Amino acid sequence: MDKEALFQQFVNFTTSVHEVTFELTKDVKPEDITPLQYSILEYIAVSQPVTLSQISECKHISMPNTSRELKKLTDKQLCEKFEVPDDRRKQLIRLSESGQTMMNTAFEQIGARFLERIKDVSSEELQDIQHALNILQSKVFNGSK
Repeated sequence: MDKEALFQQFVNFTTSVHEVTFELTKDVKPEDITPLQYSILEYIAVSQPVTLSQISECKHISMPNTSRELKKLTDKQLCEKFEVPDDRRKQLIRLSESGQTMMNTAFEQIGARFLERIKDVSSEELQDIQHALNILQSKVFNGSK
């Protein structure tokens, strides 16, 4: 197997993932939050509870900027910080009830768009897609963890 060709195919694949992600998520964010704030909320929604440093690392934002954006989201009552019982120095972040409701609505819209994209895919092809996603998740995306 030509690993360089496989890498080029992977680069093309990840570019396509970004393009499709843009299409699926276009116009789902509420008007009163920025794209960066939405991105942070989306990360919290799928990974919660998280630390400030996890958000900073994943989103490639400096710690001060991450902290500032989280303060804005907390002021809008979309997320909340809480202390870890075993280590009161450590704070975790999760969505508030209204933040969870907002993200559930966004994910419902994204899900509907996804289902529309795959409406003509056969059952066998759906199984192939699920199998491919499982392999990518376990061998490529979680491989460094």
